[in-house]
Amino acid sequence: MGYREQWMETEGTTFPGKTYTEVVLEPAFNEAKTHLLGPMMAINKAHLIMLEKQKLVTTDEAKQIAKAIRSINPEELRQASYTGQFEDLFFQVEHQMLEHAGDIAGNLHLARSRNDMGISIYRMVLREKLIVTLTSALKLNEQLLLFARDHADTLMIGYTHTQQAQPTTLAHYFMAVVDSLNRDIRRIMASYTNCNRSSMGAAALTTSGFAISREHMMELLAFDELIDNSYDAIGGADYLGEVATAVQLAAINLGRVVQDMLLWCTQEFGALKVAAPYVQISSIMPQKRNPVSFEHMRALLSSCVGNTNTVLSMIHNTPFGDIVDTEDDMQPYAWRSLDIMDKMYRLFAAVVGTMEVNKEVLRERTKGSFATVTELADTLVRTDGLSFRKAHHIVSDVVKLSLAQGLAANEITLPIVNESARRHIGRDTSLTEETLRQALDPVHFVEIRSLPGGPSPKEINRMVDLRMYQHQAHLNWLGQAEGKIQRAMEHLDQVMTEWSGS
Repeated sequence: MGYREQWMETEGTTFPGKTYTEVVLEPAFNEAKTHLLGPMMAINKAHLIMLEKQKLVTTDEAKQIAKAIRSINPEELRQASYTGQFEDLFFQVEHQMLEHAGDIAGNLHLARSRNDMGISIYRMVLREKLIVTLTSALKLNEQLLLFARDHADTLMIGYTHTQQAQPTTLAHYFMAVVDSLNRDIRRIMASYTNCNRSSMGAAALTTSGFAISREHMMELLAFDELIDNSYDAIGGADYLGEVATAVQLAAINLGRVVQDMLLWCTQEFGALKVAAPYVQISSIMPQKRNPVSFEHMRALLSSCVGNTNTVLSMIHNTPFGDIVDTEDDMQPYAWRSLDIMDKMYRLFAAVVGTMEVNKEVLRERTKGSFATVTELADTLVRTDGLSFRKAHHIVSDVVKLSLAQGLAANEITLPIVNESARRHIGRDTSLTEETLRQALDPVHFVEIRSLPGGPSPKEINRMVDLRMYQHQAHLNWLGQAEGKIQRAMEHLDQVMTEWSGS
């Protein structure tokens, strides 16, 4: 027996081959029955309603087909195993309807294709997962705003290049996180808008000679727009790329914050204490409180980036048209990336909402830090009419002299400042002990930085109020999107119930 005959004996002589089933068809069937069945049945219902309205099937025929649709048991299909009797879930569902209603059920596929159906199904699955992820993102956003309001007066040092830079507040940092998150939310919302467009009626790629209504299908399935060009409807994959890109940025942005949280939880930094439900202990070291919740977030967010990269890589260099590369094998990577972001948003909100902040450590560290000396230079500009660059040179010397004497920033003396001033401008400054102390006070530093976006408590509260208003607008948008889909699905079920008489 030759090698070809040996392969045929092992793989079989008819479709589907054993290895093809194991590697491609069975995994795709399992994903489809879990994720695609609901949208598939919704499309069947909507298409039937549209065909009846367009008088392409009679009302009696529509009622027979509706009964066939209602005969499908989704839970039974979800428990089914792939047997190879049918190529995929679509043909298995169609077979069951034909068995129930006879040949008339075949008219349900009038003027449509697995191509336009498949794209609409994928878009419907994605929009549901986008809504879930957005819901969790908005819950996190609310928690971060509450946290920021609570810590408008919590002094801390701000860092640039990982080095102490200037005094700020914990709220100022977290409001930056809020704004980053809000950009992610807006990007995900934009990806939802481009995703929630109907391909139905494109059929294989050129529409149909039957007088169907693409617009009615769009409305019945709660799509916001029609993909106008039928070739684009089945060939365009950028809706997936846009989702992947938005989610990838969201994962990267949250991961950067998680990295800071892990640093701030160290005993050396001593700023944060993660609550007991989110820490684990060491099997050998009794003193350990490992903030592993943040570690898991960092790892899983990286895996999310990997999934989105897979989506973009699988689209890359594919032909612009209907192609399996952007279908069953790839879609799950987009779903998993959204599922991970949903979970990470929920977990981050829970950990931040329960963690403790060591305000005193942060305050004392800020008071002793030379991060305040920018304000000393600014004060010299005000009191002595110096250029900022000249004041900068004086203060730079003050820092060197103080460090040489082992002094902290709040221990800088007026004689040290004047010694440096004489070196640079040939005279003492106009500073008094009071103005010096004020210039080195981190509370004063923060309070006078009240320009838009600054860390002053007054400005932080203004930003929180504004972001709360924007947050409500996002919640309203989400509620409208969810409500539109829910009402559409309820309408489909109502018509099927009326037509089937049950």
